[in-house]
Amino acid sequence: PFFARGHDTGKRSSDRQRHDMPSTSAPPTLLQALTAICTRALEASFPGISCAIHVAPSTKGAHYQNNTAMPLFKALKDAGRSAEAASPKAVAEKLAAQMTACDTDGLLARCEVAGPGFINIFVAPAYLESTVNSILRHGPMPPPCAPKRVVVDFSSPNVAKEMHVGHLRSTIIGDTISRLLEFCGHRVDRVNHVGDWGTQFGMLIGHLKNVFPDYATKPPPIGDLQQFYKDAKKVFDDDEAFKKVAHAEVVRLQAGDADSRFAWRQICEVSRREFEKVYSRLQVELEEVGESFYNEYIPPVIRHLTEIGVAHDSDGAMVIFPPGTKHEQPLIVRKSDGGFGYDSTDMAAVWYRLLELQADWLVYVTDAGQSQHFELIFAAARQAGWVGDKRLDHCPFGLVCGDDGKKFKTRSGEVTRLVD
Repeated sequence: PFFARGHDTGKRSSDRQRHDMPSTSAPPTLLQALTAICTRALEASFPGISCAIHVAPSTKGAHYQNNTAMPLFKALKDAGRSAEAASPKAVAEKLAAQMTACDTDGLLARCEVAGPGFINIFVAPAYLESTVNSILRHGPMPPPCAPKRVVVDFSSPNVAKEMHVGHLRSTIIGDTISRLLEFCGHRVDRVNHVGDWGTQFGMLIGHLKNVFPDYATKPPPIGDLQQFYKDAKKVFDDDEAFKKVAHAEVVRLQAGDADSRFAWRQICEVSRREFEKVYSRLQVELEEVGESFYNEYIPPVIRHLTEIGVAHDSDGAMVIFPPGTKHEQPLIVRKSDGGFGYDSTDMAAVWYRLLELQADWLVYVTDAGQSQHFELIFAAARQAGWVGDKRLDHCPFGLVCGDDGKKFKTRSGEVTRLVD
């Protein structure tokens, strides 16, 4: 890493995994068990011959079908051993006989050779009954897999605005993915990438100071976040003097001014309490790691991207044109005025998660409208050499729209509340 390690996240996720995870892995799947029988049958029938085993669900009345005989017949011919079987059907007959002999668990009811060399496999009803009864008694077991550290980024509402119905889809899908991965034995960081930073906070802090001048000594009694945001936006749009105050507050906030940071934290805390009420009702666990967390990482990440030739100057802005993408619009990791946006934050977040957290797999759950953005982010991360054999996935879902058929825009304040 090219600067000091930050704090680790995912404590709640790890606790959940410790208490909820099954202690054992599931036995092989039915397909895996059948493939193992077919592999042993091939070794017994034709020792020393290597051939891929092809077992698949059957569409011809049987449960499964072993389709290995024809490629195996060719392998025998290539090895100069065609005398051991005159045809693919003869190969299939030898394999079918050995499959029955190699079945030590009573899995097979019978094997029948059909056509030029297909082996129809019928699973014993007693084996299926035993398997189902075991699941009923002990519950399903996770499949065998190597445990990984997975960051699942989901829900991610904006601070100072109430959650709307559009957040429900990301929250439920992300929680479901997290539960499945935890069940399979992975260490999952359930990250809530809340929108807790940006120029809109100058407007909100200015409004907070006007409406609740004693905010520093008494927590502001903001009962309706949505209305608070709309009121601040109206004053911002109508009052030029307030607009200047808001811009000045942004500068102070970004410069680390103590009073502005305190007011910002007050607004974030009000939102956090409201978000937690929703998550508690939904029984969803999340670890908040908002946009502001990555602020200190953005400049060194951009410097690194520039030094390795991934980011380039374009009329004063620093941009990335990732190779292999079909989009003409680049990632803008630093604006021409020196400011940072979503592209900057998301590149820093990918860097932090892959190289600081040492995550093996990143999963982002957002609406499909962000597909192009994540395609560019992932391509840029690969170009920078951060990914290697790690996995990056965007799990998109359909846009959540209002009565007018348009996507909700939370900055306008006009949305259908999730809790109303």
